[in-house]
Amino acid sequence: MKVLVETSARHVHLSEKDLAILFGENYSLTPKKPLSQPGQFACEERVTVVGPRNSIAGVSILGPTRKNTQVEISATDARSLGIPAVIKESGDIANTPGCKLIGPVGEIVLQDGVIVAKRHIHASVEEAKNMNLQDKEVVQVRIATPDRSLIFDDVVVRVSDKFALAMHIDTDEANAGQIGPNTYGEIIKKN
Repeated sequence: MKVLVETSARHVHLSEKDLAILFGENYSLTPKKPLSQPGQFACEERVTVVGPRNSIAGVSILGPTRKNTQVEISATDARSLGIPAVIKESGDIANTPGCKLIGPVGEIVLQDGVIVAKRHIHASVEEAKNMNLQDKEVVQVRIATPDRSLIFDDVVVRVSDKFALAMHIDTDEANAGQIGPNTYGEIIKKN
């Protein structure tokens, strides 16, 4: 059971309301390139993420807009910004820290929404069925690289017809295994 392993660098998902504050009323995101997940895209637009200790300029925005604004960073980024590294699944922003976002027109202070995304595998319903995987199942993924092979534990499977098969890890995790483009991992069921 092989899965493409993709590195998800720091990025921001914006709500319509926050997009209007940062970029102006009736602003529309400009797609730069499509992502592996259907309908998702990297945008031309960028923002600055500000924490208590530091800031990171030029952070990518991913589209389309979402219900809630969410900032996804690595644990290293969290440490640099002075923000607690709270590991959560994307979309689960309860009990998470906030930050300030600065755009070309305005800025917002988020009370929550900053996460270190839990490593996960996206799969369509059909792909999950073919691989005997269940939504929310936790698996391991073995990745063989020339010098730093490793096994990721605690990988949550997320199943939806809106998804395409791919594993997402952050930059810290990719660097730990020297994982580059076109790297595949082997899914290991835990039961």
